[in-house]
Amino acid sequence: MSLPPTDQEKYWPSIAEKTDAVQEQINQQFDLDPADIAIHAPSLRGRKLTAAVAFVAGTGFTLLGYDQGVMSSLITGNQFEATFPEVVVEASHPNHATLQSFTIAIYEVGCLFGALSNLWVGDKLGRRRTIALGGSIMMIGAILQTTAFSFAHLIFARIFTGCGTGLITSTVPTYHAELSPSAKRGRMIMMEGTLIVAGVAIAFFVNWSSAQWRVPISLQLVFEIIVVTCIGFLPESPRWLVKHGRNAEAMAVISAMEDKPSSDPEVQRTYYGIREAVAVETSTAGQGSLRELITGGRSQNFRRTVIAVVCQMMQQLTGINLVTYYATILFQRLGLSDVNARITAAANGTEYFLASFIAYYAIDYVGRRQLMLIGAIGQSIVMLLLAILGYINNGPAQIVSVVLLFGFNTFFAIGWLGMAWLYCAELAGLRTRAQANALSTASNWTFNFVVVMVVGPSFNNISWRTYIVFAALNAAIVPVVYFFFPETGGRSLEDLDVVFALAHTTGEDPVKVSLRKDIPLAGSREADEILGVSTGVQYHQATKPSASFSLSSETRIPV
Repeated sequence: MSLPPTDQEKYWPSIAEKTDAVQEQINQQFDLDPADIAIHAPSLRGRKLTAAVAFVAGTGFTLLGYDQGVMSSLITGNQFEATFPEVVVEASHPNHATLQSFTIAIYEVGCLFGALSNLWVGDKLGRRRTIALGGSIMMIGAILQTTAFSFAHLIFARIFTGCGTGLITSTVPTYHAELSPSAKRGRMIMMEGTLIVAGVAIAFFVNWSSAQWRVPISLQLVFEIIVVTCIGFLPESPRWLVKHGRNAEAMAVISAMEDKPSSDPEVQRTYYGIREAVAVETSTAGQGSLRELITGGRSQNFRRTVIAVVCQMMQQLTGINLVTYYATILFQRLGLSDVNARITAAANGTEYFLASFIAYYAIDYVGRRQLMLIGAIGQSIVMLLLAILGYINNGPAQIVSVVLLFGFNTFFAIGWLGMAWLYCAELAGLRTRAQANALSTASNWTFNFVVVMVVGPSFNNISWRTYIVFAALNAAIVPVVYFFFPETGGRSLEDLDVVFALAHTTGEDPVKVSLRKDIPLAGSREADEILGVSTGVQYHQATKPSASFSLSSETRIPV
């Protein structure tokens, strides 16, 4: 029941005065000028901002998928082989199988260099400028590939393009994670995995057409122009802004992300949770140097970096690029004509894209660990069945093998496609996030290169036994994930700092701690105590205390 008008009017001044008082206290506590916050307010807020960030990040990963898929079919095309006879595999030139693999895999070498360069440029340039730099390099590389007339020219162009891809893939997941609400972060970044496959599918369909090989390669410029142009209209990551002392701008971005005023308690808690992470960072000497990646203590930087590197390594050792890069060749080996193999590869890419939506809807309900385990177990079984059918090698076995390749893509889409990018972006702390993601992405591209280089000669030498190798590798992934990978779902990026610090302090297994429901939220008094941070701020009781914890959760709003 509403109050009588006279009573409402009586209460309005007191409510307004209280709100103004709280805002004034917050401004004093955080040393922020409301005018500065207003100046830096992004033009987009709430869902519109989330959608815009997802669009740009998704376009970057569509570009990655397109680049991966475009060479799969072109490498065996008549026009491409006429221009680059070095890739034609014939009995008189058995070494050309290695050159064919080299043409595809050398792109990963460029990606590796680009990812490693992020160790030094990522934190200096910021997330947005690094993405813009990577996109610009890719644009130049696409032009160089399109205009290639010699094998050496093509190889150089692919390495150069890869450098830009490495910068983008080691930055976009971090940028997207830092600009996504924790409740939606899983879905937002899993969509990047879906769009990787969309890029692969587009490449397969473009390559199936009668277009010259230069046209499909040049089409990636469309995606690159979108990324470079649109990233300039988006805000910088609030985590990076706080780390570099641009606090008013960070508060404005957080307010826009949450679509709430800067005086809102949730906005304040998020902001101070980031300040908390920076306080941990500045409590020791140095500013996030590479040496910090091998430190332990409450931050557990070494453990988190190793998990991220291993996660990206395992994504590639599943054997997915056996299918992505060699789809057309695999279907030709199974008895399909050139045209039918291309049609089947395009259908395979489409099914791969549709299957990725399963993970999109399941990620925030099932959790990261469960999906990774389901994917690895399914992939191992499929690879084992492919080996058995390869040994039988008759008409019906070949038909079933084609179906199983679709099944492998389905399990990978569920468990590992976008998961590796999401998990590594979530896992690292603010102090080492850029460096850890650079190393984990470098791990991805290193083992991508190894797999692509090995698969071609492997099929030529041991044929169906290649599937046994990948069946064993997928089986080995299961215990690694189960025993060593903490759950990151349902927590803010700063909450994970608390998880690892609590595990270190109590001597518990971080995996078990990550599955608990009573961990204090970042930005609370208990979180400060666990992290060993003394901020000198006062607290008041939060509206949503941590369940079953000995102390009530409190947010940093001064009283």
